[in-house]
Amino acid sequence: MSDEKLTKDLSADEEQATAASEQQETVDVNWEQEAAQWKAQAEEHQNRMLRALADMDNLRRRVRKEQEDLAKYASQKIVEELLPVLDNFERALAADKESMTVESLLTGVDMVYRQMVQAFQKEGLNAIEAKGQPFDPHYHQAVMQTQDPEFDSGIVVGELQKGYIFKDRVIRPAMVQVNE
Repeated sequence: MSDEKLTKDLSADEEQATAASEQQETVDVNWEQEAAQWKAQAEEHQNRMLRALADMDNLRRRVRKEQEDLAKYASQKIVEELLPVLDNFERALAADKESMTVESLLTGVDMVYRQMVQAFQKEGLNAIEAKGQPFDPHYHQAVMQTQDPEFDSGIVVGELQKGYIFKDRVIRPAMVQVNE
């Protein structure tokens, strides 16, 4: 009985060894396939990353070029607005000097001035209101003081040079005379 049992045990061990060997081969094959899948996926991710980096480099170059062009041609719109003003000045200079009167010259200069002011206003440049306004150091630069009984203390009495605001930024404060 012990030989029989030993034979059965050996036979069972051989079957287990065979099954384990077959399972090991199956596991080995699965590991190789899985490794190949991971490698393929890694290569795909690598390629995607390289394409994304190339796209980023292209985007950086394109944005840099657009910024350079924007800076280079930033004043183009105002230049286009001022070209008619320049044309009118050239016409005034080319006018017949003998037939021109002081009055017609002043009228022409006034028209060109209004045209220039309109072009600047269209772009967002406006004059700072100063005379009769309370002194504000953000908008006014006091260069003189006076005593005028018609105005309260701290009120702008006179404007020596106009100040300008471009959109929401003071470009040049108004030079003013302030009442004490």
